[in-house]
Amino acid sequence: MTRLVNNLYEFDEFRLDVRHRALLRRKELVPLTPKAFETLLVLVQNNGQLMTKDELMKAVWPDSFVEDANLTQTVFVLRRALGETREQRYIMTLQGQGYRFVADVKEVSGNGHAPADAPSANLGPALVRLPARSGPTRSFTAHSPTSKKFWRKLAGASAVVLVVGLIGYFRWSGSRTPLAEKDTIVLADFANTTGDPVFDEALKQALSVELTQSPFLNVASDLKVSEMLRRMGRSPSGPLTPELAREVCLRLGAKGILAGTISRLGSQYVVGLQMLGCASGDILAAGQAEAANKESVLKVVDEVASQVRGKVGESLASLQKYDFPVDTTTKSLEALKAFSMGLRTLRDRGEGDAIPFFQNAIQLDPDFALAYTTLGRAYEDVGEDNQAVVDFTRAFNLRDRLSERERFYVTALYNETVTGDMERAKETSELWVQTYPRDGVAREKLATIYGELGDVERADLQAQEALRLDPDSAINVFNSVMGAVALNRLDEARTIGETARAHGLDGLLIHETIYPIAFLRGDSAEMERQLAWAADNGDATLFSEHSDTEAYYGRLRKARELSKRAAELATRDETKEMAATCEVAAALREVETGNVSLARQGVRAALSLAPTREVKLLAALVIARTGDTARVQAALKELEGRNPLNTLMNSYWLPTVRASLEVHAGNPKAAISFLQEAAPYEFSETSNVSNVWNMYPVYVRGQAYLLAHNGRAAAAEFRRLLDHRGVVQNSILGALSRLELARAEVLMGDVEDGRIQYSDFLSLWKDADPDIPILREAKAESVKLQSSPKLKP
Repeated sequence: MTRLVNNLYEFDEFRLDVRHRALLRRKELVPLTPKAFETLLVLVQNNGQLMTKDELMKAVWPDSFVEDANLTQTVFVLRRALGETREQRYIMTLQGQGYRFVADVKEVSGNGHAPADAPSANLGPALVRLPARSGPTRSFTAHSPTSKKFWRKLAGASAVVLVVGLIGYFRWSGSRTPLAEKDTIVLADFANTTGDPVFDEALKQALSVELTQSPFLNVASDLKVSEMLRRMGRSPSGPLTPELAREVCLRLGAKGILAGTISRLGSQYVVGLQMLGCASGDILAAGQAEAANKESVLKVVDEVASQVRGKVGESLASLQKYDFPVDTTTKSLEALKAFSMGLRTLRDRGEGDAIPFFQNAIQLDPDFALAYTTLGRAYEDVGEDNQAVVDFTRAFNLRDRLSERERFYVTALYNETVTGDMERAKETSELWVQTYPRDGVAREKLATIYGELGDVERADLQAQEALRLDPDSAINVFNSVMGAVALNRLDEARTIGETARAHGLDGLLIHETIYPIAFLRGDSAEMERQLAWAADNGDATLFSEHSDTEAYYGRLRKARELSKRAAELATRDETKEMAATCEVAAALREVETGNVSLARQGVRAALSLAPTREVKLLAALVIARTGDTARVQAALKELEGRNPLNTLMNSYWLPTVRASLEVHAGNPKAAISFLQEAAPYEFSETSNVSNVWNMYPVYVRGQAYLLAHNGRAAAAEFRRLLDHRGVVQNSILGALSRLELARAEVLMGDVEDGRIQYSDFLSLWKDADPDIPILREAKAESVKLQSSPKLKP
């Protein structure tokens, strides 16, 4: 006997709504494929009765010839959707016979009450003939020209249930409103029913590479999605299913999600994509194609992605221009999976843990240009610039294997880090931003380049825009905070940092934003808290930063201990170049305070650790400050010869090194002449390990003017350092500029102001080590000045 279909059924925490074809659990929608819904409905309406496989097949697939495996897969999907456990079963399998629904079921009317004639629990053994489905069917673009034959084959593959219906709870939209150019989309993980785990990470990464090359599409970054999942109390490492992606999409204010599937069809593979509206659940676009074999899957991902891009509104001209095939980037699914796992690890645990994955990707595909780029950036971020140069060079030489967007990235990095041609890096990044105005990475890189060139205001503007585009990026938070700090906007800087921490951001870069604000506000307790965090997390950078602070107050013995600890931590983490940078920074502090012997020891230690380009350059500056002309000239010849295009080396560092030699030799006019070339770059951000070099050309120029007995000009230079505390920060030059300003005031004949400046310096160094040569000089000069008349011309 055929039973009439009631509107609503309830069991346990669930309600089955036949009219709206929906399963709800505690009023929350449980996503089901169409066939899974129909299978559940048959089982529920025949609650307690054995439903043979034949009966279920005829009820759910009445007009199609399909295999039993389809039913097995559908029941598996149902069990997962219902959350079955060993203790809680809804569907019982009778081996070789069929299935029985074992939960108590209650029929309810539309008002929530059981019908008067409805039985209380079991609904009887009658087989239900389901009503015909209403509404438009889902259409896909078939890759094969013999579409009728293709669909018959497709229906015969068990895994294809998920291809055509994984996200079946979304409604088909007749109007299919296309996406606007500013709309954001979220990428869900691929549903992989092939049994081959290589597709789990690789295909989503391939899709991301394909989509992010287009300026039309705005794909939510993995970082942004991960941070939103954390705020939702969900693990970022779990699968991003279509239903979870939809929730993320709604919370991000995005427009749609793109969900993909891959399944086996004999020896072939079927790849499908659906673009779904977040708010409405409408299917905005769909595409599907077959891959003849595993090796051609990446190419098919490109094809289907292009179908969807066109259907959601991207122009043909844009599709043609920005349609770089991902299988040109790499043909290795294994390499792409390793790369994707590296990106996930980078987000979750940082560069050190991610680097082995990127190395593995390159081993699997030695021509994987994007992997070289990302590996180089990771090395750069941990202070290993020399290794970054190697990887950026390899990526640049393979740039024909990159999309236009990726070529912008690689070219900017190559010019910035390898050749050092900062003007060309700036031009590339500016064009990148013009082409991809919503690309947060482009804005972040342009901000960094402006900062390195000393254009503080433009760096700040780009950093703020990058943060607006991607507020969950720690590097964007760092750049925005440091930009505000450099412009002496401390309240704004603190607000940016507090907002980021309130949203759950943490890690080294976030703590590096807290420390300088604490220093500039004189908050020693906060600085100690950050140092404690560094000790707990084995971080070298903050130990190096704190060593600068101790030196700023004249506590050089404590500064040496901290620098040693920073170098040890960096060496332990196999970042020897960072360790060498810590050593050479400490050496520069020693030479500026008169400890020449210790400075030379520091240079030797640094060069023995990592004789890289950057370390040699900084070592040359220290040696120049000692007056060792012969060694410096040899170093300059090597550095100039190997770096003819390096903007900052040739226009910032080498002029400063040469001017230092001239000051030591007593030739102020020559020193001032050399430093004219450095003038446009004086606010350059020089290092992320130490602030000791900040505004060095200004400091040396001030000393040259003192040597030339031009007190007024000298005072102007030292006041510039004191006025730009957000740039100088805890560099020892900030403290020593007070002493040098006192000397300039006295040279001008302003004894009273000189006394004030000496007093300020000695007060700052009240807890300083008493044996520091420059401190002894300052005390002697101050005592002598006390007996001088108050003269002012």
